[in-house]
Amino acid sequence: MPATSYLALGAILFCIGLYGVLTKRNAVLVLFSIELMLNAANINLVAFSKFGLYANQMGQVFTLFTITIAAAEAAVGIAILFALYRNRNTTHADEFDTMKG
Repeated sequence: MPATSYLALGAILFCIGLYGVLTKRNAVLVLFSIELMLNAANINLVAFSKFGLYANQMGQVFTLFTITIAAAEAAVGIAILFALYRNRNTTHADEFDTMKG
C-alpha cells in the first residue's frame, strides 16, 4: 500500500475527530473525539517513518510517546468528568462554564 492511503486514512480520522470536538455536547464524546484525532496523528507518524525520504524508527518512537500522553490525558479527563458528574449530575459540556459548584 502506498503512503497516500495511510495519509488519507489519517486525514479522514482527523476530520471525524474534529467534527466530534466541534459539534458534540457530551464531554465523554468530546474526549473520544480528541483520542481519535491523536490516533490520526499516530497513523501519519508511522506512515512517514515507514515511507518517508529517510525511513527510520523515529516516527514510531514519537507514536509511543503520543500513546502514553493520550492514555494519561484520558485518565485525567475521565477523573475530572466523574467529579463534575457527581457535583452537577450531567455530562453536557455546555453546562461546565463556571467553576462554582
